[in-house]
Amino acid sequence: MAYDAVLEEIATYVVSTPIQSAEAYQTARIALMDSLSCALLALQKPECTKLIGPIVPGTYVPDGVRVPGTLHVLDPVQGAFALTALIRWLDYNDTWLAREWGHPSDNFGAILAVADFVSQRRRRRGEEPYRLQQVLTAAIKAYEIQGVLALGVSLNRHGFDHVHFVKVASAAVAAWLLGGGREEVLSALSNAFLDGVALRTYRHFPNTGPRKSWAAADAASRAVRLALFAWMGEPGYPTALTAPTWGFEQVVLKGEPVRLERPLGSYVMEHVLFKVAYPAEFHGQTAVEAALRLHPLVRERLAEIERIVIETQESAIRIIDKPGPFRNPADRDHSLQYMTAVALLYGELTYAHYEEPIASDPRIPELIARMEVRENPDFSRDYLDPEKRSIANAVQVFFRDGTASERVLVEYPLGHRRRRAEALPLLQEKFRAALQAVYPERQAEQLFHLVVEAPELPELPVDRFMAAFVHPAGI
Repeated sequence: MAYDAVLEEIATYVVSTPIQSAEAYQTARIALMDSLSCALLALQKPECTKLIGPIVPGTYVPDGVRVPGTLHVLDPVQGAFALTALIRWLDYNDTWLAREWGHPSDNFGAILAVADFVSQRRRRRGEEPYRLQQVLTAAIKAYEIQGVLALGVSLNRHGFDHVHFVKVASAAVAAWLLGGGREEVLSALSNAFLDGVALRTYRHFPNTGPRKSWAAADAASRAVRLALFAWMGEPGYPTALTAPTWGFEQVVLKGEPVRLERPLGSYVMEHVLFKVAYPAEFHGQTAVEAALRLHPLVRERLAEIERIVIETQESAIRIIDKPGPFRNPADRDHSLQYMTAVALLYGELTYAHYEEPIASDPRIPELIARMEVRENPDFSRDYLDPEKRSIANAVQVFFRDGTASERVLVEYPLGHRRRRAEALPLLQEKFRAALQAVYPERQAEQLFHLVVEAPELPELPVDRFMAAFVHPAGI
């Protein structure tokens, strides 16, 4: 029985399509660096670290997955959970914006976990371990699967969460990294689509909560489990997408087809967005940049403000137009108004601004009460234009005496492809700071050189790479 055409196309891409873009590999190395930055920074959050150890404390796992900055050695399923939870926790990892949104680096948890596990097993058998080049290839392909699906299908419009596409992409590349061929990849893919889709409830008031920080980890770990099932011979389901009545398209998308809007190649990795300076939901990043430019004026005239106008895209209005109330940091880092108010007041935005005592600053709700959020149709159009892919916001402050600030428009955020050269030194500093926060000075400098500068990185065995990130006295 033939598989659905979309599943066939993805499987062919994973198993047979070479990646020939030098830009994609260069960007994938940056993405790996940035994912490690986010993971190491999250080690400072006890609410995250309590989730990333073994399911049963004291469990010994042969050929287990190493978790950077810790002494944990985990099975591949829990290893994928731990790695992805760390990468995602602070909402500081890379982003893809389309009809569906998401964070493609969520897939690195599954990729690194499986590649480390398989490399150790291969070395024990006298076989060649994976090299980092194969990890980068897997990342390019996982990014592409998740991102191209997101170009054609909006899960959020049906109330479902984007992490489903993480599960699908990670399942496909994990099956391949385990040594699977076309049938194993099809099995993992079809089972991932059959698995069901998480509701977005945990991302929206009044239920916004920390699950949004481990939802992708749950998806990545499930992807690895399904890939392991496929590796052990579990069959796939050929019409998982199109089966009448019971298929994914009918049940989840209410009859809308699953589409691949463009041929699978390396487009998504080349165009991915990096969060360089602000741990905030990406649709609001340019609003933060605009507000920071206005900070020197506004801080001197807070009592004189009559209103603040924010022009934005339709997608931002749908997911981060949140004036409050705010129950926790997860609420605040997904509020366009909150992040803009903080930038206007403080002239900076860090994760600490979402926590107490800053979260109780009475000036923040006072500013938010004066904000008007409007859709700018040009911003919405350019957001979906494949040649632009802008994420524009404009901020202007009006005062009671009839004067106004300039209208500050920022079309492309700092982490955009059009500003990649400007962002790279800052991403490297982000990585250096994350390393220095976790490791002894010498180890931090060695790891920085390895990831950022060493020409031999692509040929480094994966198990040696993961071992280098073990902390000598980690959690």
